[in-house]
Order: sequence, then structure tokens, then C-alpha cells
Amino acid sequence: MSSTSTDHQVIICGAGPIGLYLAIRMVRAGVDVCVLEKKKSIDPHSKSLGIHPVSLELFDEIGITKPFLERGVKIQTGAAFIDDRHIGEISFEKCKPPHNYILALPQNVTEAILESELRTLAPDALLRDAEVKEIQNNGDNVTITFNAETDQKQLNTLFLIGCDGKNSFVREKCGIKNSGKEYPDTYTMGDFSDNTDLNQKAGVYLHKEGLIESFPLPDGIRRWVAKTDHYQNKPGREILEKLVKDRLGHSLEGTSNFMLSSFGVQHYLANTLTDKRIALAGDAAHVVSPIGGQGMNLGWIGADYLADCLIDALQDPVNYEMVLKNYSRRQRKTAKKVAKRAELNMWFGRKRIIPLLKPLLIRLMVQTPIRRLFANMFTMRGL
Repeated sequence: MSSTSTDHQVIICGAGPIGLYLAIRMVRAGVDVCVLEKKKSIDPHSKSLGIHPVSLELFDEIGITKPFLERGVKIQTGAAFIDDRHIGEISFEKCKPPHNYILALPQNVTEAILESELRTLAPDALLRDAEVKEIQNNGDNVTITFNAETDQKQLNTLFLIGCDGKNSFVREKCGIKNSGKEYPDTYTMGDFSDNTDLNQKAGVYLHKEGLIESFPLPDGIRRWVAKTDHYQNKPGREILEKLVKDRLGHSLEGTSNFMLSSFGVQHYLANTLTDKRIALAGDAAHVVSPIGGQGMNLGWIGADYLADCLIDALQDPVNYEMVLKNYSRRQRKTAKKVAKRAELNMWFGRKRIIPLLKPLLIRLMVQTPIRRLFANMFTMRGL
């Protein structure tokens, strides 16, 4: 594929998990790509954890799955509890092979693997400490002005992709509005040394006072997530320990703590994901509730389709706008489906108003044949 009077065929703004994956897809297709990232290094925060089967299948297609499997923990079973009483399990083992599990891996490790893969394929493709300051959509190309250390530089590209997060500078410069809202739901979470007997199982506790979730991580660590009554500005471990102790009777005393944070929940969807030669992906395009671990995977699904569209647009430059608009329509539709699933997950985790309703529904999910349907839904099948 040849470019016109441009420095790169595709420039990606943002080197998070979505931007890095998209860059790898582009390089493997023979596209000249450059990634601009304002951070000097990967954020050490563990953040998102779950890599779903649909994403692992995408990784298979470009040959990058092995290092993820070597570093992650395979969750094949989710144990369900009403308050602190075990009522059943949802197994992913009968889901479509070979990835009939959810892989748990901290996001900083995920990003490190993707960055390593990209640098192996194209050593000079990623520029860190490069903050985009101005964007000019020229019609036949896009000009990006960015700061690189003490200098200001410019690059021209056929297509610019904004993978720069929920507060996207690229989206703002395009004048694309977000539709959506903030939810009243708030949570606190932390990573602790694992002192449970769950081994590699996830634990989901639907307590009358609010959700508790528990996921295994590599190196004998376990993530705890608890629904809170209000946002915790300074989340100390004692807050999370008390919630787990009060609701489950389980003590985290004496464990090592590796991370603590609080978060609220939003749902935002950009009104369009494209503007001429510019497209949005990942959180720049859509933000969904992190409960259920679908946001990062939604971003990969969209980036994979966007990669195909960009390849088509480079091969058929006359119809590039139509090709990118197809991406926008399809990915917005998928994002709406994921948002509905995320809302369902949040609803289950809220305080019970009707005492028997949620326990009845959960028992149907884990104690009847329809649990296979929910196993597929929780692993993001059917989108």
C-alpha cells in the first residue's frame, strides 16, 4: 500500500490497549502506522482485568495470544452467592473452545505485552512523550501538531484514529458530542494477597446491601470490588476490608495490599465515530460500566472492525467516507448492546428493594439449564 504526500498512512493518538492492538493489526496488514502517546511510560495501575474469549480469538488471528496465556489466570467458573450463601456456579467450560474461560490479567501487563509485540514488528512505530496539540482535517489528509520533548513537530497522515480515552482530545477537536449519562452507582476496589479458598474461581456476592465481586489475579493476588453508598474520595484499605467483613464475614486482615481506588459509572456514546478522515475507537468512542469487564473488550472488537475498514479505505480511497461510516454505524450498535448488558450487571449489584426478586433470578441463572445462555452472555458472545 502506498501513501500520497503523507508521513504515515495511519496515525493513532493513544497507546492504551486499544491503540496498541489497532497498530499491530495495521502493521501486520502492511500499513505504515505511527502511534503518538503523551505518557512517558505505561501506567502501573492494574485497572481493567478481564480479557474475554472474543478478544482472545482476535489475538489468535494475529499471533499474539501466547504471552497473554503465559501471564494470565484462566477463570473457568464463577461462584454465585446470595449474601454469603453459595447457591451455585456458572461454568464457561462448555462455551466455544479453545478459549472457554475469561483471562484475568492486569491492564498494565496487557499494555506491556502489546507494546512489546508492536516494537518487535515496527520498532519506530510508537512515539512516547508525544502530546497532540492541534489537528487539521484537510480533506485529502490530516495534519497533527504535537509536542515531542522540547520541540513541536508536525506529521501528515491519510487517517487519524483517536484512541485517547474518555476525555478524548481528538473527539473534542472534531466537535463530536457524547450522548449518555452518569449513574448514581459507586464502587471501591483493591488488589490483595488471596486468602480465600476460591482458587481460580471468581466470586460474585449479591448482598442485600450491595455487590461484592472477587477475581483471581496472577501471583496469588485477588481483586475485590464492593458497591458503596457514595463515592470514596480517599479509599483506604480499611473501608474495603469493612465492607467485605460486614457483608461476607470474610477478613482481609493480614493480607498485603497492592492497589486501591474508587470509581463511579458512566455510559457515553459518541454521536458519530467518524469525521471525514478521522475515526474514534475505545473509550474515545464509547464508555460503559466496568462492572462485567466489557469496556476494554468492546474497544478491541471495534478496533478489529476499524482495522478492516481502514485497509479497505486505503485500497479504495474514493469511497473512504462510506467505509468509515459503516464502521461508525456497526460499532455504535454493538456499543449499545454492551451498555444494556452492563446496566443489567449493575442492577443486580444494587441494594435489594424487592427482597425476593434478585435471589430468584440468580437462582434461575445458576441452577437451571439457562445458565449456559448466561455463560455466553458474560463472555460477550452474541454481539
